[in-house]
Order: sequence, then C-alpha cells, then structure tokens
Amino acid sequence: MNTPVQQAGRTAGRALVSSLVAHGVERVFCVPGESYLEVLDALKDVEDQIDLIVTKHEGAAANMAEADGKLTGKPGICMVTRGPGATHASIGLHIAQQDSTPMILFVGQIARSHRGREAFQEVDYQQFFGSIAKLVIEIDDPHRVPELLAKAFNVAVSGRPGPVVVSLPEDMLTELTTAPDCQPIQLQTSEVSAATREQIASALQTAQRPLVIIGGSNWPAQACEDLRTFAEAWNLPVACSFRRQDLLDNENKQYVGHMSLGMSPALKALVQDSDLIIAVGTRLGDVPTDGYTLLDLPTPKQKLIHFHPSPDEIGRVFRPDLAIQATSDAALRALVQLQAPNQAPWSQRTAQAREAFVAFTSRREPNPSLNGVDLTEVMLHLNEVLPEDAILTNGAGNFSVWLHRYYRYRTARTELASTCGAMGYGLPAAVAAGLRFKGQRPVVCVAGDGCFMMYPQEIATAVEFGAPLIVLLVNNGMYGTIRMHQEREYPGRVSGTRIHGSDYVGLATSLGAYAERVQDAADFPQAFERAQKAGGVAVLELVTDPLQITPDKRIQA
Repeated sequence: MNTPVQQAGRTAGRALVSSLVAHGVERVFCVPGESYLEVLDALKDVEDQIDLIVTKHEGAAANMAEADGKLTGKPGICMVTRGPGATHASIGLHIAQQDSTPMILFVGQIARSHRGREAFQEVDYQQFFGSIAKLVIEIDDPHRVPELLAKAFNVAVSGRPGPVVVSLPEDMLTELTTAPDCQPIQLQTSEVSAATREQIASALQTAQRPLVIIGGSNWPAQACEDLRTFAEAWNLPVACSFRRQDLLDNENKQYVGHMSLGMSPALKALVQDSDLIIAVGTRLGDVPTDGYTLLDLPTPKQKLIHFHPSPDEIGRVFRPDLAIQATSDAALRALVQLQAPNQAPWSQRTAQAREAFVAFTSRREPNPSLNGVDLTEVMLHLNEVLPEDAILTNGAGNFSVWLHRYYRYRTARTELASTCGAMGYGLPAAVAAGLRFKGQRPVVCVAGDGCFMMYPQEIATAVEFGAPLIVLLVNNGMYGTIRMHQEREYPGRVSGTRIHGSDYVGLATSLGAYAERVQDAADFPQAFERAQKAGGVAVLELVTDPLQITPDKRIQA
C-alpha cells in the first residue's frame, strides 16, 4: 500500500491518519465528536483507502472494531469522543481483553491545559481503562504521534493480543509536526526447540488417555491445517475452548465437542479421565474448566502441556508440567513434526468420544410440550443450507446454547462470539463481517430479544453502509439466562426479567430491513430462503417457548 507523501508542517491529526494508512488500516468505526475533528477532516482525504463507518452508538462501534480484529488478525480501529463516548466504548475494550483480540481505541481528549480541573467530559483514561487494556497512551507531543502509533499497533498484536487505548488531546491534534511515519513491524514467531518436541513426543508415547484442548485468538489458516494433520496422524480427541469452535472442522472425526456453557456430560468426563492434556492457545479459564472444577488446583492430576503466546498466562491458574511460550502457529508447526505411531492405543477412546459428540448434537425426539419455534430444528437447517465459510455471530443469552450445541463450524474465523459474555455483541459483529466480505460470504446473527435490543439501531448502519446480513431474532419475551437462575434461586418469583414484546418486524422494516415473523419451525426454511433472496439486511423474528430454557430443560425443572 502506498504511504501518503510527507508534507512539511502537517498537523498531528493528519500524521495520525497517515500512520493508519502506513499500517494498512482499511476501516475505522466511529461516532463523531468535536474532540477529534482534525482526525475526521484528515480521514476525508484518504476515503479511497480507509472506509469510515459511522455507527449509531459508541458501544456498537467498539464491538464492530473488535469483531473486525477477530476476522483479520490485525487491530480493529474505533474512534470515539471524550467522556461519555469513551465510557460507552468500554464494553468493546473488555471484550477485546477477554477474547484476546487486537484492537485500538482512539479517544478524543480535553485540551492539555484543562486537565485536572474536572473539565467538560474529562476522564483519566489511564485509571479508567488501565485494568482492561494492554496499554493506555495519551499523546502530549505532536512529534511523537507516528512513534506512539507504531507502539500501539505492536502492543496490540504481540504476545497475547489485546486492546490499546490512545488518548488524543484536541489541541495537540491541530499542532504541526514534521515527524515521518513509522512503518509497521513484522513480528517473527520463535520456534519450539527440538528438545521440547522430544519431551512432548515422550509424553504422548507414554499416555493412554490424551486430550488436546485448543483455543485463543488469531489462528492463521496454516495453524488450523496443521492441527487437523496432527490430530488425524495421532488420532487424538480434540476439544475446543469456549466459543472457539471454528478452529477445527466440526465434521472431523477427531473433533469431540466444545468446552462451553452447556458442555456435554460426556466431554466433562473425558477431560477428567484424561492422563495427558495438550492445551494450545487457550487460557484454560473458568468456562472451559466448568468453574475451575475439571482440573485440580493448582496442579492438575492430568499431565499438562500448555502452549500460550504470553508467559503471564502459563501457570496463572493451573501449574503445567511443560510450559511453552509459543503462538498457535509455532505450536502446531512443532506438533505436526512429531512422528505418530502406526496404531494409537487410545483410538477406541477417540471414536467413543466422537460418537458421544454426534449423539449430543443430533436431532432429538420432538417435545410435545414445546410451543413456538424449535431452535434445534433451526440450527440443524442452517447446517444443511449454509456454506462452510458462512459467518455466525452471537452475543449472550440462553439462546446461544442451541447455536453452540447444534451448529457445526467448518472453517476458521466463522464464529464471532464474545467469550466475556457481553449482550448485544451479535448484531454489531455481523455488521463488521458484512462490511468485511460484502456478500461474498453469508453472515447470520443469532440474537435473543434482550441481546438484539441492546443495539437494534445498528440495523440502520448495516443498511446505510451496505453490510448484507440476516438476523435470527429469538423472541421468548424475557432475559432467559437470568430467568433460569432466578427460577432456581427464587422459584415462582419473576422480577425484572420480563421483556415486553415490541413490534420487531415493524422496527426492522422502519430501519430499512426485510423482516417477517416465524412461529413454527416448519415455516423456517421457507422464511430463511426468502430472507436470503431479499438481499441486503433481513430480520426473522423467531417466536419461541419461554418455558424451554435450554435444549434439555423446561423452566419448571
């Protein structure tokens, strides 16, 4: 990509935009603010190189930037104004932190001379974002803009990827600088040593019940291919961590399920019964370990080999027998070199684990008590009609249990879902995906009614900027996850968990989308086909049974 010609005495705002171009930024998500007008004006001059996507809410802009970072492996870029704009965007930072997604949030800031007086919309961003960002920078000197921008990009993608916040005092942005752009750094991953490979091979050769657990972010396509080769050569059972189901083709005979909310009992037993766990990329957090119960603390009874790009994550909770600082691609390059046996002693165990997964994710007997749309049938239909590269997005809620259990992901970077459990993520993520691929790949957002209503206005953003997508709006008239917990702790006392029905079809139509209501699973295939043929943005409201709280449980249970 050509870097803009340097201009003597350009403003810091223009130096910032020039640095974005130099680092290959193609898209910026924002809500405009007077605190960074100079940057907005500079973006006008490069609109043929950087798309400026103006959203309706800063939280949605940050979610879109985070999702774009997931899709590309490069920092997603968000720009918001000071104070309320920054606090609204904080949700995207938290998602990027917990999901290990590279992201940069640019925040307009008050003038430097006003700091410390609680000026209009003043916030100390170091204090506010310090615990959820890898780095928080406030650029006081216009001459350091290119230098600190290069640092921000490097920090966002190095080690465990994550978010960086860059604060931009508005008076600094209009000052002149002759500082040249800093070019991006090409990070080189370190290789796993031959001695370490021998230790891994020895552990596998003496194991009887091994299990591979994969997770983390930013897996290159080659790493996913090496994973498949390694798993098939050794016939190893492979489980995916929470909302990382797209790292291995779910139709692969070695894929045995996801360690997530709604984990199968068979998979829990498989983890606990293993004598060797090879964990690649995953942090082994509370969700995949079922509240830190599947492995003993701090030293698991299973022999643990843990690959992770950040040394801070290895041993943070579980003490590994072999700790290896390595990215997913370096880890799989090492594992794929290991000489596999002609016949693995655990082959029957792998086959049984696969059979248990297939049984758990297959069609159930129809429930005669069920009213409304059966989400199991919806997900199984999506398996049949969507191509392998379709992108599925979702936020938080019990509706997602059906998606994660029954939908089978086939290729990498097709699952956009927040591991921090943020409601509202699905629709903004779908907008980001729709913009990234512009109809080349289907994008389907699955959202509960509560999840959808966090950012329904972003339907208008999708329509305005031409992001084709289909929303499956699961309407059960309540905050289902909270109601489930409420019914368990305070049975029969419904408080604060009802969602009074809106005219979702009317709302979506008013924002420019095609929309219709579906009340029976038998009608879904035709409705979905109509939504596909409509092109652009479509919303299908699926009226579901509020008493069916999970695929297996009624609310009375």
